[in-house]
Amino acid sequence: FLIRRKSATSGIPAGPISFQQSTFSSSKMFSRASSSILRVAASRSSVKSAPTCYGRLFSSSIESSPEASAAWKKSCYHEIDFTISDECTVYEAVQKFSAFDIGALITVDDKGDISGVVSERDYVNKIALLGRNSKETKIKEISTKSANLVTASPKDTVDVCMNKILQKDIRHLPLIDETGKVVGMLSVKDLIKEIVSVKEKQIEVLSNFALGKGGHFGGE
Repeated sequence: FLIRRKSATSGIPAGPISFQQSTFSSSKMFSRASSSILRVAASRSSVKSAPTCYGRLFSSSIESSPEASAAWKKSCYHEIDFTISDECTVYEAVQKFSAFDIGALITVDDKGDISGVVSERDYVNKIALLGRNSKETKIKEISTKSANLVTASPKDTVDVCMNKILQKDIRHLPLIDETGKVVGMLSVKDLIKEIVSVKEKQIEVLSNFALGKGGHFGGE
């Protein structure tokens, strides 16, 4: 899904940007707008001598980004087995894509350790377009190997995860703990949903603050 942008100088369309990039940019703009609204609302508030801690508390609630582990618990990958042996055929991976309505699987070796990731893109680009037989091709022949994987920690923020996805132009992000074990998988859809959810909560906080409601004023 692409969005057209305009040149800052000429107003002529300067090419498409992805929905993910638009969402991430909007997140930064929202944060700046929130800070401005905070300053204006505070200056107009009848509680002119409100303790500084209120401002810090409000600002924290606006700018905080949840950890990747929070998005993982809501992910469609959370309730399924999202791994597959790299010795299986590509056809078996495609069957799993279809059965669980997902776009990627983490591949494991004969010891159960992560060996890479195989995705729908791999199937389309390396099997379908080349006329190869998915039933005769092993996953390890087309998967992205672990040495080249982009991963995240469950403790990374959603914003950090989204930044990694945008920079590397990928759609899935394995979550690896401090021991090197796979503990989850996030899709770009999971991250966008979490970002939207956070922004909706922030809008509610801003609205309540502007109307003099909520804990910031000791009201309802």
